[in-house]
Amino acid sequence: MQFTGSLPDIAKTQIETGAYPLQWVGMEGIAVPLTLSLAGGQAQVVAATANVYVSLDDAAEKGIHMSRLHAILNELAATTCDKQGLDTLLGKMVESQSGISQSAKIDLASDLLLPKTSLLSNETGYQTYRVAISGQYCKGVYDYGLQVTIPYSSTCPCSAALSRQLLSNALDEAFTTPQVEKQALLTQVQAASVATPHSQRSYAYLDLTLGDSSWPSLPSLIFSFEEAIGTPVQTMVKRSDEQEFARLNANNLMFCEDAARKIKAVLEQSTWVKDYWFKVEHQESLHAHNAVVIDRKTRIG
Repeated sequence: MQFTGSLPDIAKTQIETGAYPLQWVGMEGIAVPLTLSLAGGQAQVVAATANVYVSLDDAAEKGIHMSRLHAILNELAATTCDKQGLDTLLGKMVESQSGISQSAKIDLASDLLLPKTSLLSNETGYQTYRVAISGQYCKGVYDYGLQVTIPYSSTCPCSAALSRQLLSNALDEAFTTPQVEKQALLTQVQAASVATPHSQRSYAYLDLTLGDSSWPSLPSLIFSFEEAIGTPVQTMVKRSDEQEFARLNANNLMFCEDAARKIKAVLEQSTWVKDYWFKVEHQESLHAHNAVVIDRKTRIG
């Protein structure tokens, strides 16, 4: 026998632990597809995880309407995830709570998959970038943040100088006369490596405060930082690409401080960035530790 009466709503029962408002109540780790804008009007659907919250401002209410938040979040699957779309979503989150909430917050995290063309051979591969978007609506004001992780290669200037010195010493020992025959010199240089400078996989972790500003497309943002650094990691390569990559590293020798200043220059020129924090991490191949720089726009202390 099936019971056909109304379902109980425990959220409407009497509050037993004191009548207090709560800042944020919601759900975390919800799976949701996001549509992100790419170049040329194209779009990419990515798998993301979302955290959604609303304030519980009405102290007389026991809890929020969570299923309504989940239903609104699902609407992201049918719209572009940009500032305009998130403005609308945050507003709907507040409206869905029937007057018990005045603020809403969302956190989105996903991997953006971007095609990358090789340096010389015109081959194409794909690379993922970890991206997180956060948004908040409070008292009629929108406030957004963006986090991006960008890998790159870095070659140590000190190690390069020491390697050049060893090569110079080797050539000095091989040729004792003032005049050197060109072919003999080329043969000596190509015979064996005397020393190689150490390089490392490096990362830039960016945490950008946007306020109520719109942000550029994520691919153009990522590629602008890669262009500034000068030695982005590669995907599909042939030998000509690998050689070109070695040339780029030789022309862009950098300590972590050098990379940090390149990144800072881009951020300082980005008028849509209200504040920023970033960390540059060079995962050393020489040392058993990493070299890092941490910097932000707003100084503390």
